[in-house]
Amino acid sequence: MNVIVDALIWLINICYAVCNNYWIAIFIFTVITKIILLPLSAWVQKNSIKMVRMQPEINHIKAAYCGSSDMISEEQYKLFKKEKYSPFADLIPLFVQLALLMGVVEAIKRGTELTAVPIETLGITLAIPVIAALSAFLMCYIQNRINVLQSEQGALNRYSTMIISVGLSLYLGFFVSVGVGIYWTYSNILSILQLVLLNIWINPKKYIDYEALEASKEELRQAKQFMTSKKKEAHNNPYRKKEKEDYRRFLSVSGKKIVFYSEKNGFYKYYKDIIEEIIRRTNIVIHYITSDPEDDVFALESTQFKPYYIGENRLIVLMMKMETDIMAMTTPDLENFQLKRSYVKKNIEYIYVPHDVNSSNLTFHKNALDHFDTIFASGPKNKAEIQEREQKFKLPEKNIVEWGSGVIDNMTKAYAELPAEHDSAGKKTVLIAPSWQKDNILDSCIEQILDELKDSGHKVIVRPHPQYVRHFESRLDELEQKYGKDGIDIQKDFSSNSTVYTADLLVTDWSSIAYEYAFSTLKPVLFINTPMKIVNPDYKELDTVPIDIELRNKVGISLEETELDQIRMTVDKLLNDNRFSKESMEHMRDTYIYNVGSSGKVGAKYIIQRLVEISEHK
Repeated sequence: MNVIVDALIWLINICYAVCNNYWIAIFIFTVITKIILLPLSAWVQKNSIKMVRMQPEINHIKAAYCGSSDMISEEQYKLFKKEKYSPFADLIPLFVQLALLMGVVEAIKRGTELTAVPIETLGITLAIPVIAALSAFLMCYIQNRINVLQSEQGALNRYSTMIISVGLSLYLGFFVSVGVGIYWTYSNILSILQLVLLNIWINPKKYIDYEALEASKEELRQAKQFMTSKKKEAHNNPYRKKEKEDYRRFLSVSGKKIVFYSEKNGFYKYYKDIIEEIIRRTNIVIHYITSDPEDDVFALESTQFKPYYIGENRLIVLMMKMETDIMAMTTPDLENFQLKRSYVKKNIEYIYVPHDVNSSNLTFHKNALDHFDTIFASGPKNKAEIQEREQKFKLPEKNIVEWGSGVIDNMTKAYAELPAEHDSAGKKTVLIAPSWQKDNILDSCIEQILDELKDSGHKVIVRPHPQYVRHFESRLDELEQKYGKDGIDIQKDFSSNSTVYTADLLVTDWSSIAYEYAFSTLKPVLFINTPMKIVNPDYKELDTVPIDIELRNKVGISLEETELDQIRMTVDKLLNDNRFSKESMEHMRDTYIYNVGSSGKVGAKYIIQRLVEISEHK
């Protein structure tokens, strides 16, 4: 600091020596400091642009994981790492400015040529604090309007910064040397001029997609609105008493053998065949926790099947207190976020049961399955990538059960039981079922697809993801109004899966429904290559090609968004090409999926055998 102060004293004295005028000397000094710090100011401008350029993606992350601060932090960290952006870098200019201000204060206090000027001759000593405060107010006002980053901050942030700046200016005017107040006034005014020039030199409009930014703000607003309504629902939850009773009832049961956890209604289908086989073959009592008070499983309660409603907040504590021999979950990221392994019983075997056949390496966080003891693998590809990850990162070896897919088994059975349907006009049904991820078909190219297919002679149905309907129903209403007259059916009712089963062809992007549909109906899929759903940006660390990528042109054909003018021709090819015959699709299914039709028996056999082994070692 002494070196800085000595340098500032030297510079101030030179400025005064040049003009021999108090006001002009401080002005020249302020201009020189601004010129010296210009590279830093330009860097701040570029860094601010980078931050705002990322804002649409940040808003999408906040909307997608609204309510989960851990997940938001994790995803933002990955984005910042990808963009080589450090939030802490924004503090560097602040520290530099504070260091300079402290140096100026100390320099004038120690003595310069300026201190020899009689303060009384200035005539407006008492006005300096007010002028400094007004200059700070003007600077903040303009910053809030044209500064690329400040203009995107919330009102509280903008106005709190203004209050602090005005308050600091008053302090500098009243309690520090008058020269510092004058310097601060000049600095504020020059900062305004500098900001205008920087906006011309490094124009934010050249780098930032403001339309995408506004769209992301609306997405985040809707997500927050939805989350607020959910919190109100939770506060007014009529099932709070039931949750407390079920929580106590669950903890009161000693000697539990196996517990299944379900996030919400509908997840029972992932366990259904396993649970029913265990009940059929043994007298083991199944304890089933669900975070949905209206889960259909409560109708299944019996002497061997005990369901409990435990909400997500209370579940965190319950998991820490868990006492059972085996814990089966479809929820990944055990230990990584809210849900932890038991603190009470250290030797529980945690089994991961997958929702779908997709690659865990691509569609989960990098270490999402690392803390499970056993993985039920859907096929050889899933097994290979888990084993490769263990070897590459020297992780503990997990039990990998060659299991299969309960969902595909049940869908195959349901499809086989459907009565054969034939369109009297001989029309084929094309089902468009996009994912819920960002830039899905509905967000990017649905109108071009529908324009191409509306006169194709096929029956066209659009069946969005339920979450899309929940958040963007107005968008679907617009599509219905525009294309309903062409006979295109925009579906928003998900009470039945008959539409999925009866379709002759599925059109999707990166949705897991692609393989469930293809392997249960043995019909092909048309994939639209929207931006790929990548949860783990480091997925290429493994040599095993994700099944999501490998199968796209084996169970169907994929088109780029730039190739949508070929969609009618591609649809006809998929409906008639022998490469996608029932026999070919069946062979593909049996190659990539374990134990088709009997995954429930395989899963139950493993669990029963492990419970016997655990019992013998007690």
